[in-house]
Parts: sequence; structure tokens; C-alpha cells
Amino acid sequence: MDFGFYDLDLAIYDEMFVADGEPREHCRAVYEALRNTPREEFETIQERVTRSFSQEGITFTVYGEEEAEERIIPIDCVPRLLRLAEWRQLEAGLVQRIKALNLFLGDVYGECRIVKDGVIPADVILDCPQYRPELRGVRVPNNVWVAVCGTDIVRTHDGFMVLEDNLRVPSGVSYMIANRKAVKAGLRRLYRTCRVQEIEHYGSQLRRTLGELAPDGRKDPSLALLTPGTYNSAFYEHMFLAQEIGAELVEGQDLLVNDGFVYMRTTSGLRRVDVIYRRVDDDFLDPLTFREDSLLGVPGLINAFRRGHVTLANAPGTGVADDKSVYAYVPDMVRYYLSEEPLLLNVETRLCRRPEDLEYTLDNLEHLVTKRVGESGGYGMLVGPHSTAEERDAFAEKLRADPADYISQPTLPLSRSPCLVEGRAEPRHVDLRPFVLTGVETRIVPGAFCRVALRRGSLVVNSSQGGGGKDLWVVDLEGS
Repeated sequence: MDFGFYDLDLAIYDEMFVADGEPREHCRAVYEALRNTPREEFETIQERVTRSFSQEGITFTVYGEEEAEERIIPIDCVPRLLRLAEWRQLEAGLVQRIKALNLFLGDVYGECRIVKDGVIPADVILDCPQYRPELRGVRVPNNVWVAVCGTDIVRTHDGFMVLEDNLRVPSGVSYMIANRKAVKAGLRRLYRTCRVQEIEHYGSQLRRTLGELAPDGRKDPSLALLTPGTYNSAFYEHMFLAQEIGAELVEGQDLLVNDGFVYMRTTSGLRRVDVIYRRVDDDFLDPLTFREDSLLGVPGLINAFRRGHVTLANAPGTGVADDKSVYAYVPDMVRYYLSEEPLLLNVETRLCRRPEDLEYTLDNLEHLVTKRVGESGGYGMLVGPHSTAEERDAFAEKLRADPADYISQPTLPLSRSPCLVEGRAEPRHVDLRPFVLTGVETRIVPGAFCRVALRRGSLVVNSSQGGGGKDLWVVDLEGS
């Protein structure tokens, strides 16, 4: 693999190389193996990886203006490496963060002390469309509102930072596992040499976590994974995870509520369901509580949840904690609930609901990333340095019309990692999405869905916006 045209930029942290072009110590074995592998052989490995995704139907859906298009997610076969010591630091920060977020959710649907004590303004929470007043007073098993969290992590020369927390129905874990399976098969000897930490036990960890959240501590609880159906963009993942955790894959029509309990229709009759790993958005969960036109949910489900007869993971209403305006206050949550300093920092964030932040954002649109607070997947955002004057003018109109719906952040020089592009190594921007599981305790497998901006110069890693994925190797090498 040719590194002769690999372009190092001193302003951007490179995951494999230090400033003088030498490989980082924990990357040396991988660099030498890649450099000494003929181009044709590495392209063959890449083709096998791509073919494995195609054969297994590992797809995602891109929604256009007129129709949806199903695509195979692009995967780069060159792994990104992280030292085990670095991973341990990330792990500690993620455990701390999810603990604070769960306490926050219990608080805002309970006494709301954090508002009464002036840490977060009431309007930031009450104006959030994901805040569900219907859930006030609800108690959840072990005070766990978020059983599965996908936290997006970026790195610059200043270190790791949290870009956002995905607390509703986080996706991508199937890609993490599929990436590992495909790349490990192609680079098996190198994989062993690097003593890569294993992630294949994620399914058993997820099942254990969900089991710990069963109502009244029920032993050997019945699990179901609730999917919107085959046309959902993440349906492959739903099938994969249901098989991994031994849960029945169900749609809303397969469930019913009777006397406050949830039952699944089976060929042998009704069977009670204790824990539902739901992959359906809040609005569509229960037509009696949320959207009455929903055909995806289960009438009476929220009542059964409120009575403690079924566990929903993640609980409805968790979206208030991953709203992009509320995100700005997560470090304050850590200090307030845990009396600790945050181990993982946020990206500097300006809330356009504040007049001074709105003016700053409007004056600096060409330098900032501006986002709608309720959007995800790379939609509803303006990347200033990559925008045109016309795009900025149009976005400014939206900002002035509804300032509270937007935040802005500096354009970060996301770290870069080598990718195989036309037979040679080229740097591309990357981030990480580790998956944090919380039951009686918090568990994180040592891996992540590493997203990569495959378009040259792009900072947008979302698959819906031209991004792809690669495997993350957490390596346990002497001195790493």
C-alpha cells in the first residue's frame, strides 16, 4: 500500500503518524504491514470486505426529496488504532457522563431540582420538543432511563471531545460488529500481532443489561425488539440485534396490552413481554398517548410502562437529554449531580436562543457549524467553510425566524486516519461512536463504530451524507 502521497497537515491530529511522518509507536506494526502489502493484494482485501457487506445485506437508507434509496454502507478496510490506555480514559469519561444523564432524566421527570437550583433554564427543557410531560412522575428500574447510548467522540490536538449523545434509538452497533468480522478475516495475522481487544461479546452484554432492567427483577425475562418494519433504514440492525440477544423481532401489530400488561401474539397463544428494546421513535410508540395516527405502535403501551409492568429501553422521553441545546449543559450536570469535574469535555457551543450568541453566529456563519437542535444524520446543518454565500444567506433567514431552534459550534479539525483510495493511502476525517450499556452496572465493549468522511476534505461522517465506516482496533501493545 503506497503512503508516498499521504498528506500530513500539522493543524490536524493524525491517528497513525506524528508530525515528522513517523508512525506512532502503537501503529508501527500496522503501518509496516500495510506498506509492505502489494497494492493488488490490499485491493483484494477491500473487495472482500465490501462483498461481505453486500452478501449479508448490510444496508442503510438515504431519504431524498422524492424517494428513499437503499445502499450498501461503504467500508474502508484500513483499521483505525487506539491505545488501550487511551480507551480506558474514554471509558471512564463515558461511564461518568451516562450516570449524570440518567440522573438528569430522572430529575426532569421528577422534582426538577436542576431547574429550581438555576443550573439549566426552564425554557431550555420545556421548549424542547422531545420533553414528554406525559412521563412526569414515572419511575424506571434501577433509575436507568438510557440502557443503550451511542456517544459520538471526536479528537483534535486538544484531545477527545463529545460531539453529541444519542439517547433515543441509537444505531450503528451492527456496523461495528460487521466491520470487525470483515476486517479481521482479511487481516487475521496482523490482528493477532496487535492483540486487538475483542467486541464479539456485545450481544451477550446487551442481553444481560436488558435482563437487569426487567420489571420487579423478574428472572429470565421475555425480551422483544420492537421495529417499525422492513422499510426502516436500520432494519438490518434490528434483525441482527434480535438474533444476538435472543429476542423476538416484533412490530406493533404483534403486541397488545391487556389489563396493563403487554403480550406478544404467538402461534401457541399470548405470551407476556417483560422488556421491549424499542427501535421506534417516541411519537409512534402509542397512539393513545402520542401520535394518534401511528400504525407502528401499541395502544396502551405507555400506560403499561407507567405502571411498571413492562420496561422500555430506552425509555420514552430520553430525547430531552440529547437535544443539542441541552447538550451544552451536560458538563454542568456532571458537576451538579456527581460533584465531579467532567472527564470528557463538550465542543464549545453557542445557543442561538441567547441574543448575543445569535449575533455572534450570524456574524461568523462562514467559520461555524450551525445545527438545528432536533435534527440528526447530518441534516439541518450548515458547515460554514464549505458553504456558498447564497447558502449562508438562506440559513441566516432561518436563524432569525427561529433562533431557539439552532446552535452553533466552531468548525473542528477532526482527526484523520489513513484510508485506501484508488490503491494508495489518503487521510480522511474520522469520529467514533462507542456504545454504552447501563443496567445494574455500566458496560462498554472496547470498540466503536468508527465513522469516516470518505469525500476528500469533507468533515461530515454521516453515511447519509457520503460517509462510511472502518474498524476500530483497541490495541494492547507493550508501551502503548
